[in-house]
Amino acid sequence: MCTECNYGSCPDLININVPGLFGSNVFNEKIMKERLPKETYKALKKTIEMGASLQPETAAVVANAMKDWAIEKGATHYTHWFQPLTGSTAEKHDSFIAPTLDGSVIMEFSGKQLIQGEPDASSFPSGGLRATFEARGYTAWDCTSPAFLKEDAAGNVTLCIPTAFCSYKGEALDKKTPLLRSMAAVSTQSLRVLKALGNDTSSRVTSTVGSEQEYFLVEKEYYLNRLDLLTCGRTLFGAPAPKGQELEDQYFGSIKDRVSAFMKDLDIELWKMGITSKTKHNEVAPAQYEMAPVFATTNIAADHNQLVMETMQKVALRHGMVCLLHEKPYAGVNGSGKHNNWSLSTDDGINLLEPGTTPEDNAQFLVFLCALLKAVDSHADIMRATCGSSGNDHRLGANEAPPAIISVFLGDELSDILFNLAKGEKAPKKGDAFLKIGVDTLPELPKDNTDRNRTSPFAFTGNKFEFRMVGSSQSISGPNVALNTIAAEALDEIATRLEKSKDINAEILNIIKDTVKNHEKIIFNGNNYSPDWEKEAGKRGLPNTKTTVDALKSFITPKALKLFAKYNVLSKEELHSRYDIYTEQFSKHINIEAQTAMQMVRRLYFPAAIRYMTELGNSMAVAGKSASVQKELLESIGNLLTSANKKLKKLEEETIKSQAIDKVEKQAVAFRDKVRPCLNDLRADIDAIEVLMPSDLWPVPVYSDMLFKL
Repeated sequence: MCTECNYGSCPDLININVPGLFGSNVFNEKIMKERLPKETYKALKKTIEMGASLQPETAAVVANAMKDWAIEKGATHYTHWFQPLTGSTAEKHDSFIAPTLDGSVIMEFSGKQLIQGEPDASSFPSGGLRATFEARGYTAWDCTSPAFLKEDAAGNVTLCIPTAFCSYKGEALDKKTPLLRSMAAVSTQSLRVLKALGNDTSSRVTSTVGSEQEYFLVEKEYYLNRLDLLTCGRTLFGAPAPKGQELEDQYFGSIKDRVSAFMKDLDIELWKMGITSKTKHNEVAPAQYEMAPVFATTNIAADHNQLVMETMQKVALRHGMVCLLHEKPYAGVNGSGKHNNWSLSTDDGINLLEPGTTPEDNAQFLVFLCALLKAVDSHADIMRATCGSSGNDHRLGANEAPPAIISVFLGDELSDILFNLAKGEKAPKKGDAFLKIGVDTLPELPKDNTDRNRTSPFAFTGNKFEFRMVGSSQSISGPNVALNTIAAEALDEIATRLEKSKDINAEILNIIKDTVKNHEKIIFNGNNYSPDWEKEAGKRGLPNTKTTVDALKSFITPKALKLFAKYNVLSKEELHSRYDIYTEQFSKHINIEAQTAMQMVRRLYFPAAIRYMTELGNSMAVAGKSASVQKELLESIGNLLTSANKKLKKLEEETIKSQAIDKVEKQAVAFRDKVRPCLNDLRADIDAIEVLMPSDLWPVPVYSDMLFKL
């Protein structure tokens, strides 16, 4: 960003040296090679790649080099950057200064300070894992995720050290710790399968993720004049704009200059932090956009996605806009999701979900594909739970995102291969296929082995699975903890079968047969938005859990407790804590919405409507018998106002009742079944009043302003 003009699109930024810029604020492998002694570099790499313990003397050398590099880049402070169960990130800044005997200071950063920090854990949600008065918590350096520098608008530069966060007794109080545990579990079981299949060259398997991020932009002035956007992230009221997304002219449309300037600055900030921002485009709804990065290992992808969301919000403010990450900021147009593209790769460069040109002959691919089908069918309820939030309840199943029913899209070709092999028949050999477009001057295009199905919650898309249910504001850690762990379990069972078998090829065929027999019901290649699919899914016995409150219960079933404990990902206590935290968060979000709605109605909407009714009454007195229009308007607004007042009182009554419930689950049910319907009822009347009001008297920006005036 230019310090002279304070605007990102100034001429100084026209020519950007992207290779030179990329990763310039990251203590990456290139920097480590340059700054660390060879033995220290080798020891650190061994820790990162092989999980070897990090010796104190190695940490001390790394810390000193990291400090010198950060100070040269302008840093004065460092922080252990972590991801508590709030869903956002946390950081406590400490300066590098250390006092000396002569009253001066030196810049110091020890190996101990690098490896371990001690933030106050009492004010972070723990779900009963610890008492409030027990304040001690620990952050532990995740050396597999590179340290980086964050810059703010004031010119402050801070060294950020990605860390895990745990309690005094070792329980995970964050989202990263179970993610790292799940990555270890899926690696272990994948290697067993590979070894049984004859692969002795791979020594590590890593889950990888590319996380697309959808978001809205709105004029800052409009945002500041909408209390609901300020406190809830979404509009609780608002009549539809005359135009929505029905013309389908926004998606992939030409990007407006102002938005393009924001996107350019966003790319620059992300590239400096080593985030591979690759794709940007207009999304389906007006004022909605998307950014997509290149794949990274899952823990780094999770770190990067948190930084993406934070950076989007910071950069938008520089441009006089606000970035909205809520799943449903506006009613009546598409909401925002976060497509989680997940795969498995070996340390020697093999994508285990790459079918090749002849997937029917690719035994390794077919085995891993079967593992995923088994995993998803066996634990669809857990996958659904990881996407639960009050915001995502507005989006899932609304014909803009996958329904709440988990199914897997494979495409016709892969489905045919599996079904034919399961029947003992030869799979059709398709080989390379090309699309013939019918225009001589256009080239033939290589054809993928599957089409794309944007209605599917879990779709195979070439060499990865796209989990499309994740909400736009959510951390991707939870969904990937689940994916890694359920995959580990399925691979564990397959590995055991292969290890015991005397005929590997015959056993592979048996695995395919058993997978099709037991899990065929999870495969669906059709339109997931269709009402017929909901009926068909019911016949197949697939769960259809429509709300977060019900979905979260899957975290504490005997099946889930056994699964996560077996692979040392989450203990019984850690799972129960997450259930309590997320269920309570649901209630808190609805309560905030209710309080906001009541304040807006009393302080904004009612006074505006009454003011207009007074004007209408005065106009009627002047116009006399010819005041039929005024009379009709006055009567309509008066009736709506009376109705809205009754609904307001009902909302207040149900909110107070719900607040008084002390059981976490019962309180969430009350907020879902009692308070939220009252909110929707009250909105209907206020939105109807908005349509009848003159624009100069309506107290807040309306949808047509917020969606189209950027």
